Amino acid sequence: MDSPEKQPRILIIRRDNIGDLVCTTPLIRALREQLPNAYIAALVTRYNMAVMEGNHDIDALFSYTKAKHLEPGESAICIFWNRLMTIWNLRRQRFDWILLPGGPQRSAIRFARWIGAKKILIRDQEDTAGGSHHVEQCCHQLLRMGLKFETPSARLTPNPDAVAKIKSTLPLTWQTLKAPIIGLHLSARKPSQRWAASMFAETAHQLHQSLGAKFILLWSPGAANNPLHPGDDDKAAEVLNATVGLPVQAVRTECLEDLIGALSHCDAIICSDGGAMHLAAALGKPMVCLFGDSDPEHWGPWGAPHRTLQKASREVNDLSVQEVIDSFLNLWKERSSPLRF
Repeated sequence: MDSPEKQPRILIIRRDNIGDLVCTTPLIRALREQLPNAYIAALVTRYNMAVMEGNHDIDALFSYTKAKHLEPGESAICIFWNRLMTIWNLRRQRFDWILLPGGPQRSAIRFARWIGAKKILIRDQEDTAGGSHHVEQCCHQLLRMGLKFETPSARLTPNPDAVAKIKSTLPLTWQTLKAPIIGLHLSARKPSQRWAASMFAETAHQLHQSLGAKFILLWSPGAANNPLHPGDDDKAAEVLNATVGLPVQAVRTECLEDLIGALSHCDAIICSDGGAMHLAAALGKPMVCLFGDSDPEHWGPWGAPHRTLQKASREVNDLSVQEVIDSFLNLWKERSSPLRF
């Protein structure tokens, strides 16, 4: 590695979606392993901050709030002032390296230039040499820093309070039922990734019959017509109505900490491509992933046992319940981890 020595000061800026930030944790992990005495900080959005909280590979975590994520009662002036203070604080730290694994995003580049560093490294076409997956391309930046290329697993630390809170909502009888707890995550940002409620319900019926499975039902809370954070409350209600009599526990995750805590209690996951998929992968959960109009070679789960399903139409609703059931049962036969209870 170029100077300065083996104790560089490094800032990673990642301002985009949950899955993108999860896919950056292997890069951060590799930096810590190769540079144990480095000072490593991360700048993320408040919305995604829970992904990095408790991560032992960083020395400091900084966040800012996007205007579209304003909470009720917050003012735009206040969040912009706080953002300026964060930039000023980071600028005073005199970083040797600023890494932008999200690529040449204009806002991230502005942040990097305002904060300043001896070297600013932006993920670009050169990093496709690392491989087809987003994690591999992020980690290729290691080579450009003069370090060794490696792609460790993602790292995610659930909030203990959130884990305990979710556990308290699960039926006590589940502790005596030696059957898998399967997480069913209903939501997806892209319409092409949204599997129908009826298909999730039928999958639950068949897996309960085959394995005696219990289910944690997860979704993005809220109304579908919310302009900032569209939710799937109606879809969740539809699944619950269609699975009456099955051991299905609906967990309304109002914050990211709760979603991570709920996923930690699952033995396996069925979900579409999205943030929940990447969180589950970072927790090492076996999963069946439904891909619509996205690339599983680039965005597939990293470092966890999985099956990815995708039709030529790139529409998840063209996937049949039987295809998902067969994939899950094959994956489940290969599991090596014990059940949660």
